[in-house]
Amino acid sequence: MKIPEKWNKLGNKNTRYYIITGGRGSGKSYEVTRFATLLTFEEKETILFTRKTLTSAHISIIPEFAEKVETLKAESVFNINKTDIENLQTGSKILFRGLQSSSKDNTANLKSLQGVTCWILDEAEELTDEVMFDRIDLSVREKGKHNRVILVMNPATKEHFIYQRFFERAGVQPGFTGVKGNVTYIHTDYRDNIENLSQSFLDQIENIKENNPNKYEHQILGGWLDKAEGVIYTNWKLGKFEEVSVPVWGMDFGFSIDPTTLVKVCIDKPRKKIFVKEQIHKPKLTTSEIYSLAKNFVGEGLIYADSAEPRLIEELKSAGLNIKGTEKGAGSITAGIAALQDYELIIEPESTNLIKELNNYVWNDKKSGTPIDAFNHLLDALRYASYPTLKPQKEVFFF
Repeated sequence: MKIPEKWNKLGNKNTRYYIITGGRGSGKSYEVTRFATLLTFEEKETILFTRKTLTSAHISIIPEFAEKVETLKAESVFNINKTDIENLQTGSKILFRGLQSSSKDNTANLKSLQGVTCWILDEAEELTDEVMFDRIDLSVREKGKHNRVILVMNPATKEHFIYQRFFERAGVQPGFTGVKGNVTYIHTDYRDNIENLSQSFLDQIENIKENNPNKYEHQILGGWLDKAEGVIYTNWKLGKFEEVSVPVWGMDFGFSIDPTTLVKVCIDKPRKKIFVKEQIHKPKLTTSEIYSLAKNFVGEGLIYADSAEPRLIEELKSAGLNIKGTEKGAGSITAGIAALQDYELIIEPESTNLIKELNNYVWNDKKSGTPIDAFNHLLDALRYASYPTLKPQKEVFFF
């Protein structure tokens, strides 16, 4: 079986990490499934293949591996069921798992899998939780074997932890193919796979290239974005903070990883404008530190905080903050977002963390009104502060 030269780098045994980036039609999924299938012919390989969510693997992904088995004319060598593939000659396996179900984090179950030598994270751009990534990464530690972590992705925004860790901090330019340190990089696009693409697909690419250069650069060539596609808030711009009304503040609580945040908000209802200024964005704050920082900014002003933390709210109130829990309930997130979308948001230019969130806050499931649980710490605080003023007033009927 002839393997294109670029993909021979997957066989490099001098690195732990393999970062595979590329655009549509690049052939990266095909080559990774082929590599994983061939890897099972080595002894004592346990390959964990994951996506953030992976349901019905026997329908969604296992057929791609079965195709590689057929190409190898090795159907009799493999046992394929709904969740696993086993090479009967070597005993090596490919295990298909989802990192997250609709209701819970499955990483605890994944950590219990024994002897994983190779972890493939497909559609890696969908995993925004670096802590979850580290949990599984640290589980790939089989002694006496070459341990691999293979990330396959269509590049997302430059705020993604994969870009920050493996490109920005490593001093690696996007689009690089080669080896640096403990990482093998492979970048590919449709031009590397052109002999396998239909003319109609290539015509479509040319149309995108001519009419939508930004889409061509990102989706087709696999370029990284400064701003996510489909962001929830497009109704904002940078501008001077104006205290056009009595200010209110919003606070979201965090600790070890997530930051505690505070935003100052002034709402101009007649002009349909909301002025917003980031004031706190720090993790690992104690209750007394939250009080001291917030009191310095707020004084006697009113703070609307995350009502999921009633004990912390009471402690801060007892210490002297004018603070209360925000209104929550079924549909409160989507209602709050919709209310904010009806105004123009004027963001103070030094609010750098808030600007990052605005550029990366997207829907996880737009149909159900569920945004991603990331890039939302200051935006949640903004929603807490604004919704009591923006929410529809109950109608009063006189008889």
